Amino acid sequence: MEETIDAASTNTEILSIPDPATLASVLTEGVKNTIGDSRVKVTYEPEYVPAVPPAMPDIPLEQLAGMIKATVKVEVLDGNIAYLKIQHIIGEEMAQKVGPLLLEYIWDKVLPTSAMILDFRSAVSGELSGIPYIVSYYTDSEPLIHIDSVYDRPSDITTELWSMPTLLGKRYGTSKPLIILTSKNTLGVAEDVAYCLKNLRRATIVGKNTAGGTVKIDKIKVGDTDFYVSVPVAKSINPITGKSWEIDGVAPDVEVPEEDALETAIAIIELRAELPKLVQAAAALV
Repeated sequence: MEETIDAASTNTEILSIPDPATLASVLTEGVKNTIGDSRVKVTYEPEYVPAVPPAMPDIPLEQLAGMIKATVKVEVLDGNIAYLKIQHIIGEEMAQKVGPLLLEYIWDKVLPTSAMILDFRSAVSGELSGIPYIVSYYTDSEPLIHIDSVYDRPSDITTELWSMPTLLGKRYGTSKPLIILTSKNTLGVAEDVAYCLKNLRRATIVGKNTAGGTVKIDKIKVGDTDFYVSVPVAKSINPITGKSWEIDGVAPDVEVPEEDALETAIAIIELRAELPKLVQAAAALV
């Protein structure tokens, strides 16, 4: 990246672009083409202020409840199929704080169902600690499963994520069908959850290839300017595949246009429910 920026500094054609936003866009394309990483972006933000997440104790429970209800849609579809549309994957700390509300508003409604659809087509944000929390609801309590390893470059530390032995409420289990809907907009932590459950052979992915984001992005100020470079500073390495979903994204098991993903998922669940009957009928004929 340093070499690319040095080369750009001698390019009078680029430096003659008067509009800083346009210049940032040109630099972004140049950096992407040079280092081959679509996640790196150059932006011009003269009024940028680094976001500081509020401390958990300072957020009223009612406000947390409103946040959850705004980012999760819960519905039980025909055929006793649970449907959860999730836009933001909360972390373990928030989940623990609003646990009773989560059980009442979400989990108690979907636990009795015979199959579940997780809609990640609009899931663009989340907390790393939420990955084992979600995955654990669809696995057994024992033995514990190594879900993911995340290498953080600034600290030079690799963190292993494992399934959790205890959870709020009951587990959904390992036998009932689970389908995850994805789109080209599915990003970051949601991609990690989908990739983990896919490679654990616990979920079927339906939709489009995901965005190929990262679990952590840092925004770095470029010198004494209002330009910033967004750079991935952590890497997810799946213990089963030895690979990462980053850059390339998570490939669906069943690829369909994202607008058709829900209908396709329902059809798959209904077909699986009919298979035992079809096998029994075929055996009777034989």
